[in-house]
Amino acid sequence: MRTSNPTLRDSVFRDAPRTASGDVMTVQGAVNKTALLLLILVVPALWVWNRVEAAPESVGPIILLGVIGGLIAALVTIFKKTWAPITAPIYAALEGLALGGISAFFEMQFPGIVIQAVGLTFGTLGALLFAYRTGMIRATENFKMGVVAATGGIALVYLVSLVMGFFGTTVPFIHESGPIGIGFSVFVVVIAALNLVLDFDFIEQGAEAGAPKYMEWYASFGLLVTLVWLYLEILRLLAKLQSRD
Repeated sequence: MRTSNPTLRDSVFRDAPRTASGDVMTVQGAVNKTALLLLILVVPALWVWNRVEAAPESVGPIILLGVIGGLIAALVTIFKKTWAPITAPIYAALEGLALGGISAFFEMQFPGIVIQAVGLTFGTLGALLFAYRTGMIRATENFKMGVVAATGGIALVYLVSLVMGFFGTTVPFIHESGPIGIGFSVFVVVIAALNLVLDFDFIEQGAEAGAPKYMEWYASFGLLVTLVWLYLEILRLLAKLQSRD
């Protein structure tokens, strides 16, 4: 089984060490823990959001802490999966710090954009989950390979853009609000959304394989990574569209 989400690689469930208790992962358990992680993310996000309104100049370091700390927590979770019950909530809280600040600054520039992005993110999640559960979308090997290739291409473009940024330039057009920039953002949003289908399939397969109980936390962490990416890409797309008005 193949997935483009780096936190949910093919070997994750297969190589996970078994616990002596014999408790195994379930789909419902992963769903419950995903909901808990989202709640953990929202609390610090709201705190930073309110802080932006009161003292916007103090939020920059908080966002930086969230971004760097979230990256470290994610890497620790990936390499120490048995720590996921602790590191996944830490990741969610740190991502909340980053997303709360980023969202607030977008909202200051484009009023109403955040509620639109949140609604579209969860609407997409619900629609794709329904399509997956009813068999309208199937995570076939060709489907997985296509999403993997597209996600890898996007990651490469972003990496090149980041490196170019150190030299005072960037990849032309894709960050602008012109037709090419909007088209690129639409493409990225679609690919991010399709990653959810792979994540659903991966979690289901892990439960069927009888993965150990702590992998529910790891699986929910992987799904949260995709949701954060999808939300940010939708936010960027909406900002590009509104900047054209």
